Amino acid sequence: MSEKPTPASKVLDRVLVLEMVRVTEAAAIAASNLVGRGDEKAADHAAVEAMRKAFDELYMDGTVVIGEGERDEAPMLFIGEKVGGAPGKGPKIDIALDPLEGTTITAKAGPNALAVLAAAEEGGLLNAPDVYMDKIAVGPGYPEGVIDLDKSPTENVKAVAAAKGVKPEDIIVCVLDRPRHEALIAELRGLGCGVVLIGDGDVAGVIAVTDENTTIDMYMGSGGAPEGVLAAAALRCVGGQFNGRLLFRNDDERGRARKWGITDLNKIYKLEELAKGDCIFAATGVTSGSLLDGVKHLKGGRMTTESVVMRASSGTVRWIKGEHRTV
Repeated sequence: MSEKPTPASKVLDRVLVLEMVRVTEAAAIAASNLVGRGDEKAADHAAVEAMRKAFDELYMDGTVVIGEGERDEAPMLFIGEKVGGAPGKGPKIDIALDPLEGTTITAKAGPNALAVLAAAEEGGLLNAPDVYMDKIAVGPGYPEGVIDLDKSPTENVKAVAAAKGVKPEDIIVCVLDRPRHEALIAELRGLGCGVVLIGDGDVAGVIAVTDENTTIDMYMGSGGAPEGVLAAAALRCVGGQFNGRLLFRNDDERGRARKWGITDLNKIYKLEELAKGDCIFAATGVTSGSLLDGVKHLKGGRMTTESVVMRASSGTVRWIKGEHRTV
């Protein structure tokens, strides 16, 4: 168990920041044993079990605010579940998590599957219901307000292009490859934009806008609201802009949003409304992708992992390569 923080420590002390990587590593390693096996549920279950066990080794009083679902839907790591090895004693931490972001990717051995979590001081993360969210994101270096969900994709691309000093056809946009995005993709290609289609894993897709090596300028389209909060936590640490608006398909989903305290169902959430105060983002690759290398199983029971951990208050980004032994 982690050393107990001193009373003078901040809620998210440095030891806890690094310990979060151990949690995502554990989930990624567990899921990696099922890469390419075609069983999404088994891979997700393995990651959940491993992440829960790793959380219990940390000195904190954690609450899952974004998890695998509501209690009746998820036996473990459900919304509202307490995690950590010091309930009532340790620092109070809100946790958003996706033990396996990209279950289908993992089952099919595709790229960009991750074990992901975000942590913040109590009340720092939006309790987003498990519904869709319309999203748009850009990386750091643009004037505030350069993107706006109330504007069309064409208007947003032209605004980003002008701010970057290029033509709209020089902009590259990442979009989830889904039938619901056919009109969006057609509009972007009509402008001459390059469109990078990803099969799953929109947390990595959003974060890609912060890395010049990916050449991706913008992220657009709808995906899971919980993943939107996780991605926003990462952008809080490294810079960028994000707009998100919850999308509801029926009255049941609207009721779930109200249950978690959301009253304005049409609100556009900016970055600091999704993840505010000091926060941590941590991820470990399950399969290799644009953000991280996946778990590699070597001879002699050895495994290697690649992880990233970020902290908003310091702006620090640490890339961590680990070697693990099963014997």
